[in-house]
Amino acid sequence: MAHDALIVVDVQNDFCPGGALAVPDGDAVVPVLNEYIRAFVERGAPVFASRDWHPRVSRHFRDYGGIWPIHCVQGTSGAEFHPHLQLPVNAPHVVIVSKGADPEEDAYSAFQAKVGDRVPLAEALRERGVEHVFVGGLATDYCVRSTVLDALAQGFRATFLADASRGVNLQPHDSERAIEEMVRAGADVATLRQVEESGRAH
Repeated sequence: MAHDALIVVDVQNDFCPGGALAVPDGDAVVPVLNEYIRAFVERGAPVFASRDWHPRVSRHFRDYGGIWPIHCVQGTSGAEFHPHLQLPVNAPHVVIVSKGADPEEDAYSAFQAKVGDRVPLAEALRERGVEHVFVGGLATDYCVRSTVLDALAQGFRATFLADASRGVNLQPHDSERAIEEMVRAGADVATLRQVEESGRAH
């Protein structure tokens, strides 16, 4: 895992059951992602956790011309990470990146996020020598999909974590189509067992 990183995408209260834009069964990713986080941290591999961090007024929202209800507004409880997500924020290899702060952009991809409003995610990954990203979270057919596709476009290897992601499925089978698109673009698909076996093999 010397050149690997985990990207945890938008596991926030508003995307989990009871939230403003709940992904069906969205909180089911939390215990699985906790296992991934633990595995990467134990090996000293970086973990990046992205979050939607929208202003109250954004063209991303239905009220202002977008397609989504208001969600993940900066500083609200809905924008907080799920309370059971075990992100050791004081660990040196764990980094929170924020996206969607610009009211003029949708910012689905974690690669539109920045570390401390300054360093783009791709740059932060390269600074740490990362070549291969493992991506899971919410939602398969939007932010996870966009993150995987952008990772590939930026020259990283990308693995979609099938057991740690759930989809919105505004249209039936959106998530299946998203996975097919990621694979066609060059992504791998894996589960925790496969990732752990791969890590032991290194």
